[in-house]
Amino acid sequence: MRSNKLNRLVKISLLGVIGFLLMFIEVAIPVFPSFLQIDISDLPALIGTFALGPGAGVAIELLKNILHGIFDGKTAFIGEFANFAVGSVLVFTAGYLYNRHKTKKTAAVSLGAATIAMSVFAAVLNYFVLLPLYEKVLNFPISAMVAAAGKVNGSITDINTLILFAIVPFNLLKGLLLTALTLVLYKSVSPVLKQEQSKSRGLAEHNN
Repeated sequence: MRSNKLNRLVKISLLGVIGFLLMFIEVAIPVFPSFLQIDISDLPALIGTFALGPGAGVAIELLKNILHGIFDGKTAFIGEFANFAVGSVLVFTAGYLYNRHKTKKTAAVSLGAATIAMSVFAAVLNYFVLLPLYEKVLNFPISAMVAAAGKVNGSITDINTLILFAIVPFNLLKGLLLTALTLVLYKSVSPVLKQEQSKSRGLAEHNN
């Protein structure tokens, strides 16, 4: 039992470190303002949540953001808090739904539902918490964000349209990308993550 818990902890730690490293690979998308850049650092957490459960997925999100805050720390942990909160909604929703009925169809549906949940949550969180924090703590005015986004999309004129036409579409696109990558990679990676669990289960059945 102790060995199984240690093995699980090692897998969560490894996936967390991979997620942390992936946070440094960001890609700008021309249709979004420059302060919104896509990364795939939630991918290890999604694979972990499917293989090890939603609690593991959230733990992976927490670890990668703690590491990023320590080694990068450009946003006084505001960016890491945002990434953790939004990413946790994504991986917990996907993992919870998938673990109720583990099929490929359920995986796709759970990822779709998680993408929608993440996008809605990100919109609310940005409006009430994140954008005001960036303005007060980092002296990055909301008006400056609106102006930068307005140069890319003329429909963006205030905080409401910033969220509606930039933040929500950005998270939907990110969720679709992560969905595609997870569905492609999970089948090949999951046997490795589940290997020790299968061995432990077989040993327990043999001893009984």
